[in-house]
Amino acid sequence: MAVGLLTKQAGRSGRVARVQRARDDLYEMANLFPEDTGLPVTVWVSPRGRARHAARIKVCRVPGNSMVPSNTAVVGIEPEPRLITGKLPVEYLVPVTEWVATNRNALLAYWNGEIGAGALIGRLQRCPKRGLDESLHPGKT
Repeated sequence: MAVGLLTKQAGRSGRVARVQRARDDLYEMANLFPEDTGLPVTVWVSPRGRARHAARIKVCRVPGNSMVPSNTAVVGIEPEPRLITGKLPVEYLVPVTEWVATNRNALLAYWNGEIGAGALIGRLQRCPKRGLDESLHPGKT
């Protein structure tokens, strides 16, 4: 009986620790809006943390300044940018993969914990303006 109580207590504290780690991971992520990247959609970048997968970003499938975690696609950074999971219309996928290729070094430095979010933003290059981006953000240059 005492073992069962200890196991329940240990299990409960393990769940609390996992929830806390998940909350901590959210604070490390950075939303990059279209005005920051030149992309038609918001991208979500994060450092590796405890991830066991290769470097990647999340891409919101809703245009504009939105990040809906349940409506994202995952794009890998290395060796070449590519769609890993989810679906992205070609008018989002092409500029996102071009942007990732252009910014690979900065994204990897952030992923590897070599730079913080401020340095990342300072190193990122914007994607060239496209017709879709202009239609989503009229009047912005």
